[in-house]
Amino acid sequence: MTLATYAPFDVDRFLSDVLRTVGAEGVWAPACNTYENEQGFWIQAVLPGMERKDIEIKLDDGVLTLKGERKEEATESQRTYFVREIGWGPFSRSFRLPTNVDTSKVSASYKDGVLTIELPKREEAKPRRITIETA
Repeated sequence: MTLATYAPFDVDRFLSDVLRTVGAEGVWAPACNTYENEQGFWIQAVLPGMERKDIEIKLDDGVLTLKGERKEEATESQRTYFVREIGWGPFSRSFRLPTNVDTSKVSASYKDGVLTIELPKREEAKPRRITIETA
């Protein structure tokens, strides 16, 4: 049995893994990294072979959702697969965002099959240095 940990960021991944264990077919979700620094949060999704126009990003009520569909390649009827790990069909991944994200400044880029979403922190949420004054 494999033990997995799920961050509050990643509820959709948990549900996807549960569906896979009960044998649901055609369920896949892109692998994602989420991380934070002083300036903001980032989500990276691995979507090789997909075009930008086939990826939808939606932000609604503090939840960011990635949707899209990878088309199944045409297969020959004589083909026998021994391993088939590349997911195909529709996917959806959702991430509940922290309350300190400035949703008006969210941006996304797509390069070499990796979708990167930048979620800047609100200015008042960023750390700041306090100077000590002498009396």
